[in-house]
Amino acid sequence: MPMAVANQVQIFTYGTLKQGHGNHHLMQDLIARKDAVFLGSHFTLQPHPLVIGPYGIPYLINLPGHGHRVKGELYSVSARGLVRLDQLEGTSIGHYERLPIQVCKEEDKEGAVVAGEAYFAHGSFGERLWERKGKVGLVEFGEKEGKGYVRIEDRPHGCDVVRDITSFLSGNE
Repeated sequence: MPMAVANQVQIFTYGTLKQGHGNHHLMQDLIARKDAVFLGSHFTLQPHPLVIGPYGIPYLINLPGHGHRVKGELYSVSARGLVRLDQLEGTSIGHYERLPIQVCKEEDKEGAVVAGEAYFAHGSFGERLWERKGKVGLVEFGEKEGKGYVRIEDRPHGCDVVRDITSFLSGNE
């Protein structure tokens, strides 16, 4: 297993930051700058809802015990790298919140458990998004789902994703 970055946090990615997806370029840049190390594919230890919201954005919902064990990737990320990830994920505007999560390497829970963090849908809308999606979640944000993702620069001018989620949740898509 690759060496973790000093003073790092283990970040579990499950959506557009994964290899082959729309925002993976940021992870590649962090790796090139020695601010992140790829630690391999992992699964959430507990089931969590994973749903797709407006603009094809994936959201992990902080409702352990619901949904599925989610497949994603684990990275060791430096404090400097976390600043860039928090900015992308909109933690300061209430889009996502970075919270603790336990993951393991094996789907059958035989692997060692790793304590890390993941970007969850903000608590102000996460559970309502799970309900709006019919409480049906994904095991993985895969290639098919990735094709539906609308990159930030391709969204309508003046787009406010938090406002758009609120509108989606109220049925005014």
